[in-house]
Amino acid sequence: MTDLSAQIDALPDKSLLLMDDDSALRTRLGRALEGRGFEPVLVGSVTEALAAVKVFPPAFAVLDMRLEDGTGLQVVEAMREARPDSKVIMLTGYGNIATAVAAVKAGAVDYLSKPADADDVARALLALPGDAPAPPENPMSADRVRWEHIQRVYELCGHNVSETARRLNMHRRPLQRILAKRAPR
Repeated sequence: MTDLSAQIDALPDKSLLLMDDDSALRTRLGRALEGRGFEPVLVGSVTEALAAVKVFPPAFAVLDMRLEDGTGLQVVEAMREARPDSKVIMLTGYGNIATAVAAVKAGAVDYLSKPADADDVARALLALPGDAPAPPENPMSADRVRWEHIQRVYELCGHNVSETARRLNMHRRPLQRILAKRAPR
């Protein structure tokens, strides 16, 4: 038995809400967390998650940030009201600093970028307040940091390319090319 499994087994309440709109990821991560000892409830939308929180507020939650019917921040707030001692982690494929700050302000204890494996998620859920996370084995490249900054300004400008270009002091066309590409590693 691993150290993580022993910690999870010692928990009085192992209930976990897992919300992600990617059904394959949701199922795979749900099975992996169940194998480690959690008792997950899997949902694919904000509406389903809010209903689940009303019926039985879980001790833990792993929430996707962006879904078709809202954001994970709505569920974080509902969990804080229903069960203030719950531990919530945001999981997203669109990680940027602005959304990470918003998630932590809403009450999330951690913010992980996809793909995150089940051990990373379990470690984040079990971390004690004040525990410093281990330094990343592969930190963001300078290109990724630049891309993150551009994405943050773009979001703050309401997804207006012209306004974003003006604020970043760059031409609109190169900005459009950058925004059309996937995030660098």
